[in-house]
Amino acid sequence: MDRHWFFIVLLIVITSCTSVSKEKIHIVGSQNTDLFQWLKGEGYDLGFYSDVMQAIEEMDNGEALLVLSTEYPKNRVEIPDKFFSLVEEKNIKYYIEYPEDFEGFESNGEVLKTRLERAVVVSDKFGEGLNPMNILGINDCHVISTEASDPLMVVAKVAGLDSAVYGLEGVPAYPLLINNDESFIALSKLSDFARGRFGPEAHWQALWAHIINKITLQDRQFSFDTWPRVVEPSFGAKETISRKDKINSVKKGVDWFEKGKFYIAKEWKEYWLKYQGDGTNPIGPPVPEEFQSGDGSEGLLEGHSSNIFFDGTQQYRYWIRADVQGEGAYALAAAANLLEDPDYNLPAENLIEFLYRENLTTGPRSEPDSAAYGLIGWSNTHPFVYYGDDNARAILGVLGAMAHMQKDDWNEEMLESILANFRTTGKNGFRGSRLNNANLHRLGWKHYWNQETINPAPHFESWMWAIYLWLYDKTGYEPLLTKSKKAIEIMMDKYPEEWHWTNGIQQERARMILPLAWLVKVEDTPEHREWLDRIVSKLLENQVESGAIMEELGGADKGKYGRTASNQEYGLHEAPLIFENGDPIADMLYTSNFAFFSLNEAAHATGNPVYFEALEKLSDFLTRIQVKSETIKDLDGAWFRAFDYERWEYWASNADAGWGAWGTLTGWTQSWIVATQVLVLQDQSYWDLTKDSKISKTFDQKSSLMLEEFK
Repeated sequence: MDRHWFFIVLLIVITSCTSVSKEKIHIVGSQNTDLFQWLKGEGYDLGFYSDVMQAIEEMDNGEALLVLSTEYPKNRVEIPDKFFSLVEEKNIKYYIEYPEDFEGFESNGEVLKTRLERAVVVSDKFGEGLNPMNILGINDCHVISTEASDPLMVVAKVAGLDSAVYGLEGVPAYPLLINNDESFIALSKLSDFARGRFGPEAHWQALWAHIINKITLQDRQFSFDTWPRVVEPSFGAKETISRKDKINSVKKGVDWFEKGKFYIAKEWKEYWLKYQGDGTNPIGPPVPEEFQSGDGSEGLLEGHSSNIFFDGTQQYRYWIRADVQGEGAYALAAAANLLEDPDYNLPAENLIEFLYRENLTTGPRSEPDSAAYGLIGWSNTHPFVYYGDDNARAILGVLGAMAHMQKDDWNEEMLESILANFRTTGKNGFRGSRLNNANLHRLGWKHYWNQETINPAPHFESWMWAIYLWLYDKTGYEPLLTKSKKAIEIMMDKYPEEWHWTNGIQQERARMILPLAWLVKVEDTPEHREWLDRIVSKLLENQVESGAIMEELGGADKGKYGRTASNQEYGLHEAPLIFENGDPIADMLYTSNFAFFSLNEAAHATGNPVYFEALEKLSDFLTRIQVKSETIKDLDGAWFRAFDYERWEYWASNADAGWGAWGTLTGWTQSWIVATQVLVLQDQSYWDLTKDSKISKTFDQKSSLMLEEFK
């Protein structure tokens, strides 16, 4: 070998021996972080240190350093005085999070605790996958209050699904991530993105890919195969769902009531009352681990609030609602029937007994001379308020539970509740959104009977019509049919332009299917079938291949809660999960849950194979997206309100003030999904399940008492 080639080979050998391994990352902090789990899975050589100065001393020139928070949010990370001169001297690139003040970085000493705020990209330096105004969810963010002239990301309360559609207009914006000569300083803790349940995953993956590539001087493509999750769907989007999977879904669904300690126990009744308060904001921390779950005799709590803490846990809604008790009883009795396990019938019976023992049905609601006789109060804190749709779900729940348990114990109470609603229904078949004791007692129930009310809002009106049709089938009492048909005809004449919608037009279609299906059961005419098919077909236009049903906003002038109008409005009142039509979000609180139940009734009423196919797809979808979590036990087996079926994760706009994207509801959501899954597995309808009801046994007596000359 000549001298020229010898020196070239020698230079290559020397360079390879002295160059920095870009696969080496040094970490000051705990190994118990989501960032560590991901980086380890990507094949990095990770070195750990308890002391920043020790790490720098042992690092080679040009290596990468992560300084992670271990006592967030209580204590900020101390940065030694010599840190920046040393890292500059050794050309070390770094990421630091949640630091104490240091020279050149001074805060005002305040750490801001956010709730509705989300992270917003304000730089174009991230490249493809993370663009300016993209939103990253960062729950319960504690952010150091400081000023920065050119941050990469800020924290602000902004409207939108994936992007801040109004920019940062009208709201404070706090720096979250700043760039310091190709290194990074985060003013909060970003490294526990899974534990904190940050989303959407793709945005966080793009962020961390950018940071790691910059500090390691790489341009690496990451697999994200080991991206950690503490809460995830039970199955992938394309996994085949078996009958066994669905049966297991039912079991997990009802076991969640006890696992989450939603049954109040006598021993902690005062704890419940403390957080329920007057019902205006019945929010509190999770039920303490040492508390025992009840057996249903003290009632069933409402579920989770959508507010997520930095450790991934969620607040509870400490509220007792009447509809939830009936709905929960229905789910439990259905599970007992399917699983052949009578133990689930005990809490089911206890919940119904609780409903008829508490103030939800006592007081003026139990006095025959009262105009409120037979009505079911909205909640423990508001028993004097009566929503027809809430009464309807409580009634359907109890009737369904009785059918599964083969009991007739509460038929009289059910009949009184149906007739109480019927006699406060106007000439056109509409009741209006809600009634209250003060007006009922002042005006009397006949005032409402004679009203010319028209309220084209299926959310509030339609399921009570379904109950009237159901009772007509059992009694032959013609006014039940006449009023229901008149109301349904008016509603169909006004579809879609004049329909009032609450959080979206899809939920109104989902509600309307039930009375239309049962109208076909009592009067199977071409017109009635056409009405039903018109609504079902429109609903199913938004069903995608996975079975999910996409949300849709209706006409702007008819929506009670439309898209959020400004950043300032975000989180101030009820709101949809989407910002605009086409957003790939399914809603399990207002649409998919009720569509599931109603579509099953429509399929059995008509025998239409298209309906059955859509029903099966929806059943598979709901089975797949049931929550799985080994870490947060009170979420395992639940269904959240929101699901992004394109990303296949729990993500949506969290603008709703009470029942946001990650809220759960033991009644509306959980119970209707579980109970309908049982109907699907048993290949039957609710109509057929309850066909042998003995409710007509006391009809003459009760109708004479409650309807007088109108009988």
